Formats: sequence, structure tokens, C-alpha cells
Amino acid sequence: MAKLIMVVDDEEDIRNTVRAILEREGYNVKIAVNGDDCLKKLEDNKPDLILMDIMMPGTPVRKVVSKMKDIKIIYLTVVQVSDAERLELLSRKNVVGFINKPFNVHDLVNAVRGVIG
Repeated sequence: MAKLIMVVDDEEDIRNTVRAILEREGYNVKIAVNGDDCLKKLEDNKPDLILMDIMMPGTPVRKVVSKMKDIKIIYLTVVQVSDAERLELLSRKNVVGFINKPFNVHDLVNAVRGVIG
């Protein structure tokens, strides 16, 4: 059975692009438009991985992530963070990486494969 990935981003073009790439690679993809939408959708779906933007409207992403203890998360972001902030963000056991936007398609696919196969 195909692995389920949730893409959480407030930019529709990013959501659609990432969805198309990952579906072409054989993954099932669910979409959420922000952290609050993600938490609501997690009530019915438990993805194998979440790709999540850091900066979105609604509840701050750090608070959203703190409610997801057993789901692996890769931040998909254009935001440049300091080394100290990156270490703090990665200190949560379920946060397993960062992918910077704009991203290389191969880097995105390889990061996902590296986490969930």
C-alpha cells in the first residue's frame, strides 16, 4: 500500500506542485492549507510524513507541531533560519529535516524516500 504524505502549505501552487511530484512517485497525498487545517485532517488520516511550511496564517506552526508527537515532519520552507533556530526546530524528535524553497525535485523525492521509503 502506498505511503501517505500530507502537504501543509498556504500557497496553492506549492501544494499542487508537491502533490503532483509525489503522486508521480507513487505516494498518496493529502493537502492542508495551514496548521489548523492539518490538525483537523489528522483526526481522520494519519500520514506517514508531513511536509510543512514554517510560516503560515493561523496557529503558529511550532504550536501545531507540538501536538503531533508521532508523525514525522519535514519543513518545506523559504524562510532562512539561523543555525541555533534550526537546531531548536530539529530538537523535536518527529522533525526530521528541512527542504528549502525553491526546491530541486530530486532533492524533494530523495528526502521523502530517505524518511519513509
